[in-house]
Amino acid sequence: MNQLFEYGDIINRPIECFYFISEHNNFPVRAHWHYYMEVLYMQEGVATVVADNVTYRLFPGDLILFHPQSIHAIDSDAPIRFAGFKFDINVMNQFQSSSLKLRNIFRNAKANNMPIYFPAGSMQGFDAFLTFHICIDEIHHQSYGTWQLVQCRINELLIAIIRQWIADGFVIDDISYHEDTYDIYTITEYIDQHLSAELTVPEIAEACNMSYSYFAKKFPAVYGKTCKEYLEERRLYKVEEYLLYTNFDLNYIAQETGFSDCSHMIKSFKKKHMETPKKYRDMHRKAFAFSE
Repeated sequence: MNQLFEYGDIINRPIECFYFISEHNNFPVRAHWHYYMEVLYMQEGVATVVADNVTYRLFPGDLILFHPQSIHAIDSDAPIRFAGFKFDINVMNQFQSSSLKLRNIFRNAKANNMPIYFPAGSMQGFDAFLTFHICIDEIHHQSYGTWQLVQCRINELLIAIIRQWIADGFVIDDISYHEDTYDIYTITEYIDQHLSAELTVPEIAEACNMSYSYFAKKFPAVYGKTCKEYLEERRLYKVEEYLLYTNFDLNYIAQETGFSDCSHMIKSFKKKHMETPKKYRDMHRKAFAFSE
């Protein structure tokens, strides 16, 4: 199975939104798997999709969902076009009114063999075409709140899928509530929730119920880099957001992003961007102003 693994930068790109045109991309899509969840919306043509040894025929307006680590492939005898989302289900927003978590619901649905194929019109009241179009356009233009808006739209899609499953008899059980334990595939949720704290890798390993040595080996195998590198990159990503969209001073930003002090943040930022946070803020704000 390892030879079918498709690497994705799940850390720096937890969400991908894209159009796929068979005439312009590598096609057919050979059998592969990844840690992302993936949803495809068929726009033009007819595709043959194989997911975990089950074959589906996708027509315009159809949706199909691939669970994380699902082996899938796509082929067609004629040109096709589809839109797609790939995303880390662990970083999607939780329900605000309860401790119910999307990732737990989808795990439960997979265990209960709920359908992953949704024919056109099966999810009444949900405009899949508009959802994909808005998200792909947002990713292309990159403005304030892009990732929050895209997350909201994808959550709408996921809730529409859950509602369809419920209509088919799916029951959300107590496993989907109040899960305080984490494993190697969900630990990034814990990290992101505690990013402002000065987390250490041993503390994260403990939250994952693993020994430090085993965790230190397992994390790169799943995410392509060490946990320490992940922490640094996520913190720097948050720093970038603060610099672009707020007027907070550097001391405050360092505190909110979990750096030990401001000088450490500046040194790490300069190493990545080859410029100081202040220069980055000035230059990129000017670029946004010019583009508008």
